[in-house]
Amino acid sequence: MGGPGNGGYLAGGQILGWTGLIRVDNTSYTWMGAPAPLPTVVDQTSFEYTSTRSSFVMDVAGVVEMNITFLSPITPTDLMRQSLVFSYVDVSVTSTDGAAHDVQLYTDITAERNSIDSFSPVVDRRQYTNATTSTKATATGGIAYHQFYRQTQLLWSETDDQTDYGNWYWATDNVAGLTFQSGAAPDVRSAFTTSGALANTNDTNFRAINDDFPTFAFAVDLGSVDATTVSTLFSLGLTQEQAIQFDGANGDVSVPSLWTAYFSTELDALAFFHTDYATASGLATTFDNQVSDDGMAAGGADFVTIASLTARQAFGGTQLCGTEAAPYLFLKEISSDGNVQTVDVCFPFHPILIYTNPTLLKYLLDPLFINQEAGQYPNMYSMHDLGSSYPNATGHITGNDEKQPLEECGNMLIMTLAYAQRANDTAYLSQHYRLLDQWTQYLIEEALIPADQISTDDFAGALANQTNLALKGIIGIEAMAVIANLTGNTATGANYTSIAHDYITQWQVLGIAQDANPPHTTLAYGMNDTHGLLYNLFGDRELGLNLVPQSVYDMQSAFYPTVEEEYGVPLDTRHDYTKVDWEMLVAAIASTNTSQMLFSNIATWINETPTNRAFTDLYNATGGE
Repeated sequence: MGGPGNGGYLAGGQILGWTGLIRVDNTSYTWMGAPAPLPTVVDQTSFEYTSTRSSFVMDVAGVVEMNITFLSPITPTDLMRQSLVFSYVDVSVTSTDGAAHDVQLYTDITAERNSIDSFSPVVDRRQYTNATTSTKATATGGIAYHQFYRQTQLLWSETDDQTDYGNWYWATDNVAGLTFQSGAAPDVRSAFTTSGALANTNDTNFRAINDDFPTFAFAVDLGSVDATTVSTLFSLGLTQEQAIQFDGANGDVSVPSLWTAYFSTELDALAFFHTDYATASGLATTFDNQVSDDGMAAGGADFVTIASLTARQAFGGTQLCGTEAAPYLFLKEISSDGNVQTVDVCFPFHPILIYTNPTLLKYLLDPLFINQEAGQYPNMYSMHDLGSSYPNATGHITGNDEKQPLEECGNMLIMTLAYAQRANDTAYLSQHYRLLDQWTQYLIEEALIPADQISTDDFAGALANQTNLALKGIIGIEAMAVIANLTGNTATGANYTSIAHDYITQWQVLGIAQDANPPHTTLAYGMNDTHGLLYNLFGDRELGLNLVPQSVYDMQSAFYPTVEEEYGVPLDTRHDYTKVDWEMLVAAIASTNTSQMLFSNIATWINETPTNRAFTDLYNATGGE
């Protein structure tokens, strides 16, 4: 969303209007968005991204250079900062031709952020507030902001992945030379291109989003700009005091956004965020360097390309809620069906929590345990999700969620043990032992010979005797054996590990095409001309179970290069598409050569794909579409 174009998109393709203009010596240029009429577009000379930043360098007519940085902070160990749903845009301008130039900077956003319902009326309030620093001391100057929201707020409602409630804030420093305006997009933008300033007026004609597209703008007169850099900071964010409707231990309750535990008002939160930029930028640099350095050591430059791109997107699907005493991390399944806390989406997400702050994994799992332990879910196996439409984590009291019983039981056992191991929290295992053991009983009955059912790859269809799915269930049983031993239930632990080892021995006979050249696991038992990504093997290595013989790891590592396509290894033989998350889990446990092959495939796809949308987890390994 940082270069010329429409300014931004949601996963469903909805346009989020966001325009940037600059006026140099009375001539206007476009640096972001696609306003109509379109002033001359600046030349983008470079682009760089890190885990928290997207940075663009723009050349304006060969006389001025712009450095534009979009910063979305990631602070996994600082819940106060992580709880704020805000981002920064830092725009710096400098002369490049040795002369001074008269420069004005403009940027606006439209009401399209409020709702996909373009007929919904929107209210704008433009005000000033005293700024507060990170230490809550009063600062001079203050902050200017637009606050805009749906005239009729629809609590707990989303349409096509876009929220229908809450207040949006678009803010900047209240400096000399700042002007503002809200109104119809063409009127506001033309006011700037004509005069370099705005009218300091609010549009009180509250109307539908698609009625002359209400637009909220700031313009800053930077004056005479020479070789000394002049910077302007903007902040954009959403506040929702009530974040989630949660069916917990005592029925449906409203769960607040966690930021409300730290700030008395929305304006306090806005002021803190905006004036925290220096600290936030430093923390972001530390995080960026950590991911880059660790990624380079773990997998090289291609791995860094992938990991740096995924970090913001991973955390962007979450929301910290609750109180300081009982925080929760809620996860939204974006771009498919909007489920809350989908267990098989939590599973590929959980490694980044293990890496950055294992306690966040506990906050992710807690709502799932609370709901089911309160008797709000009737089935003996784990639920698939905590609610079919975010932000309604209202459970499935009748047990009619999407049925992925083997998948989710295995996922919950593996993730729970992964958290307890990294956090050294055996008390958590004891707290949830009854439910964990209940799921294990299901796996003992069902894992070795899976019934006709879907797995996490539900789009690929149902299938009986899935080799990869069976492996997840068997690893789940062995994970419970470890849980039993850690909680003092050693007899149970010995029994479960005996069952798991017996099952894995049988699984190697049932699920491996031994006569193939080279041998490999199959998509389903007996289907020796099929294959698939054996990503569920990851759980064995992650937990240090050593249940699966090393020969299986080596066999799969030798096999994957024989079915490599242009942009990766297909998910299975039914289709040409592949899944990035599953390829990454496979790479994490494969031989060095195979890991590097997979990292290279994905990084090449990132560099060559023509899409300007978010990083997808599903694309064709042949052709890249």
